[in-house]
Amino acid sequence: MKRKLFASLSMSVLLAGGILAGCGGSDSDNGASSEASGEKTTITLAGWGGNPTEQDLLNETLADFEEKNPDIDVKLEVIADQYMDVIKTRLIGGEGPDVFYLDAFEAPALIETGVLEPLDQYVTDEFDIEDFEKPMLEAFQQDGTTFGFPKDYSTLALFYNTKLFAEAGVEVPTTWDEFREVSKALTKDGVYGFGAAPELARLYYIAESMGGKVVDDNMASFGSEEVVQALQPFIDQHNIDKTSAQPSEVGASWGGDMFGQQRAAMVIEGNWNIPYLEETFPELEYATAEVPTINGEKGTMAFTVSYVMNAASEKKEASWRLIEYLTGKEGMETWTSKGFALPTRKSVAESLGYADDELRGPIVAGAEYATVWSNGTNLPTIMNNFNNQFVSAFLGDRPLDEALKEAEEQANSEISANQ
Repeated sequence: MKRKLFASLSMSVLLAGGILAGCGGSDSDNGASSEASGEKTTITLAGWGGNPTEQDLLNETLADFEEKNPDIDVKLEVIADQYMDVIKTRLIGGEGPDVFYLDAFEAPALIETGVLEPLDQYVTDEFDIEDFEKPMLEAFQQDGTTFGFPKDYSTLALFYNTKLFAEAGVEVPTTWDEFREVSKALTKDGVYGFGAAPELARLYYIAESMGGKVVDDNMASFGSEEVVQALQPFIDQHNIDKTSAQPSEVGASWGGDMFGQQRAAMVIEGNWNIPYLEETFPELEYATAEVPTINGEKGTMAFTVSYVMNAASEKKEASWRLIEYLTGKEGMETWTSKGFALPTRKSVAESLGYADDELRGPIVAGAEYATVWSNGTNLPTIMNNFNNQFVSAFLGDRPLDEALKEAEEQANSEISANQ
């Protein structure tokens, strides 16, 4: 049976909302006819909030777009809380925005519902699709059709405290085995070698490094011997070596906070950690490097967000022009110019010098081999069950193989019940 539109909202609500013929957040005037008559077309863009600098950059980019497209006004709607719940409810009610942010993690399920406009028909050669980092673009494609163009991304990189490294007399680890040994040398006086994040969003690429699969045919498959073998060193570092801890174990709120407080000599974090450390811990001496290899293979995670178009929008031509500008070279360069977000276009990253940036270079380098945090419509269910049981193994309450097997069975039971 085909998956229901949204798990908690019934098909009857969908039909009552008239999504197939809905207004898509637009008024009764058709966008194309408005433009033909010389009137301005107003389109809505919805996204979540950012810090003040990010908001200023977005406003600047939108102002540039409106200046170059005087027949279009963009109404920006910032959804501060429960973003996806709000978007889904509005789409079902026929009041969704014309254009909105979509995280790669949520993309497969939303694509399946048919509420997103396929974008390939609007693309011209000048748009230069080949310029996008391939893994980021593929996160919003299904069966050869593109439903979104990524606006920015971050991979994970190794952040390390240069002062603590110098005091311990150790080099930056390039393999996971070296990483574990270096952690031992760095763990002392209330400082852990590694600030760990025991969650699937950070561990997915590690889980699959021995040939196993986290997800297979849209079902959980992380209970395999290969996945257990791949994740066991992460568990052992905490429970046997005692050289890692999660932030909550030292009173920190997250990895960046733990690193900034110098309760961890190393963390694996994303681009968001750089402005956070600059603002919150400006005296901290640190550097970044690519994540250590496993079995000689590079790996990391990537997180990306796209602009997508509401299939029910009555202002599709204007909506596409907005997406085209925001994810085009000019608009993307403005949006990513301060380094709060990294450009998904290779040419823009090169123009802004991020590949050679002292701190951001390793994050950019990971883009070509990263595993994007997105895999099928059931990943949210799979993630929740994995995280619930994995942390019990991380804390030493039960064996890893037992925890993962139970989590896999529970995840698949829930998935089967919803099909």
